[in-house]
Amino acid sequence: MSGTRLFAAALLLLSAMPAAADRQAVLEHYAAGAETPPSAERGRTLWEKKGFKGRDCTQCHGTDLRRAGRHQRTRKPIDPMAPSVDPDRFTDLKKVEKWFRRNCKWTWGRECSTQEKADILQWLNTL
Repeated sequence: MSGTRLFAAALLLLSAMPAAADRQAVLEHYAAGAETPPSAERGRTLWEKKGFKGRDCTQCHGTDLRRAGRHQRTRKPIDPMAPSVDPDRFTDLKKVEKWFRRNCKWTWGRECSTQEKADILQWLNTL
């Protein structure tokens, strides 16, 4: 690998590190209020679970979270959910909480529990 490519790769890795630390802090916020440690397996199951009016998360976000989705009612585009595509995903607690409040009510007709939020974030952070 040339020196320029190696430098570019190192710079990319270093630029993602603060976002990863922020993402971990957001996850830890929810994990602190959860009854059990967050589970990626439970998070994926919740993501695919049919809820209010037969809705599930994949209807808007799609099955490949590295790609953009589209809101079913408004048709507005939704940025990819995978942190591997968008390193700033899930790094701002205020935005994450707003996202959960809106989307849990839309999908399941209720707010998500702290446990559900921790599990979903645990899974999304693996993508």
